[in-house]
Amino acid sequence: RRSPCPVACALDVLGDRWTLLVIRDLMLGRSRFKDFAGSPEGIPTNILSDRLERLLEAGIVRQIPATEGGRRMAYELTPKGEALRPTLKSLRDWGLTWEPGTKVLLQQG
Repeated sequence: RRSPCPVACALDVLGDRWTLLVIRDLMLGRSRFKDFAGSPEGIPTNILSDRLERLLEAGIVRQIPATEGGRRMAYELTPKGEALRPTLKSLRDWGLTWEPGTKVLLQQG
């Protein structure tokens, strides 16, 4: 950690160009690597792999089997990750209010 400041600590985990977009996708019901890679922002797969690993290490997501008996894995938010829902809603609302041309394509639960 850079400091004991809670804002700095949160930014150490969440403060890059892609992490909150992966969390957004999880909140919108996406759960597989290919789903995240197919998002309109076009996250490179090497960066996506890194961000998912960071989120796993931080306890924000966990891996689950994608299908019963299948070998592929999917991701879901932990309670720690779900606790970010109000933050993402606030960011969405801020963007809608202050950034011209923004729109909600999918509703978050």
